[in-house]
Amino acid sequence: MPVTHGVAGSSPVQTAKNLIKLRGFFYFCIMIKTKFISLLFLLFFCKTLIAQNFISQTIDYDGNTREYELYIPSSYSENSLSTLMFNFHGGNGTSQGQIAISDMRDLADNNNVILVYPQAIADPTDDGSLNWIFKGESDHDDIYFVDALISELSGQYQIDLERVYACGYSLGGEFVYELLCRLNNKIASGVAVARTMGQYQYENCNPDHPTAIMTILGTEDYESNYNGVVYNGVTYYISAEETHQYWADFNNTDYNPIEIELPDYDSNDGSTVTKRVWENGDSCVSVIEFRVNGGEHDWPGSFGNMDINSDDEIWDFVSKYSINGLIEDCSLSVTNNEVYSDFSYYPNPIDSYLNINNQSKNESIIIFDINSKSIFESELVIGNNTLDISGLQSGIYSVKIGLKTFKILKK
Repeated sequence: MPVTHGVAGSSPVQTAKNLIKLRGFFYFCIMIKTKFISLLFLLFFCKTLIAQNFISQTIDYDGNTREYELYIPSSYSENSLSTLMFNFHGGNGTSQGQIAISDMRDLADNNNVILVYPQAIADPTDDGSLNWIFKGESDHDDIYFVDALISELSGQYQIDLERVYACGYSLGGEFVYELLCRLNNKIASGVAVARTMGQYQYENCNPDHPTAIMTILGTEDYESNYNGVVYNGVTYYISAEETHQYWADFNNTDYNPIEIELPDYDSNDGSTVTKRVWENGDSCVSVIEFRVNGGEHDWPGSFGNMDINSDDEIWDFVSKYSINGLIEDCSLSVTNNEVYSDFSYYPNPIDSYLNINNQSKNESIIIFDINSKSIFESELVIGNNTLDISGLQSGIYSVKIGLKTFKILKK
């Protein structure tokens, strides 16, 4: 039977759990009253909707019959390898509830991604809440459950085992950190939404390879405090800054992050987004934070902040990496979002739209193909500019703004 990993002793841990649970319950009540009526409506009907598209599966593991929702994309073929994406629900949540807030089916169809939404089981150390169990006093460890799922699914489907990814919300995000720390030989990259690292993870994390990681964190998150959780002088969760610095140090990235203020597309959501990027890590990996200024315990794009779409940002990030680091040739240096003194741009690689934040003066922009032929010209105004380049073929292009030139990768 698997041996658990984490903090010895239950009293301080249980105290922290109760503290976070009470705070979370209070906050959850506020959310229901203010902005989650539509989400609850989705949750009410989600089981019917999911049954039309997802396959409800079980696996017998560690004396339990474990459940998970599986989605096989329409683009799946036995003749090619598919990537695998795990999406973990929050504490005392459900796989159906996670699908309701993070439905990645379109993304999966377009990119040949097999989706897995596992279901947690009752946590005997937390009054039977449906939690991911990987710490504290328990004879069960969900790290091994995920390992078993990877083995099970790779035996049934054509899966690229160098491109297995994980994302999660709240406690599910905390579980993603744990996977990157302890199942790092199987997980290429991960994204944690609405959770910083636990102190026990910070002290015991032991990744096997340079690991690209991204977070989406609200500065006003009253359940998963942006500045960490300290109770009676004991640190239970480290701050966002410490979380990112840990991964930046481990990956040997640039010490100082690049900061990009993203456009405030929805001025009514009460928040803005700053993208922070630690670049040039070993194997060309990066660490990225989407800091939601004024954001709460949200999944941006589904509820809370509407300036970014979490699902899209998650896929755009993890899909660049395999277990060996950046998939594209590091020497091309086209996957980094550079910031100059007078402008910044994102994303890179690009699906359809190139966003440029011009801080200097009205300036011309020219895009050249690999043969140095001008194929796109426009004028930039001061402020945010969105350029539709969906008509360009996939490939590498040079972009010239004034006297400065950089490369982009069109998907």
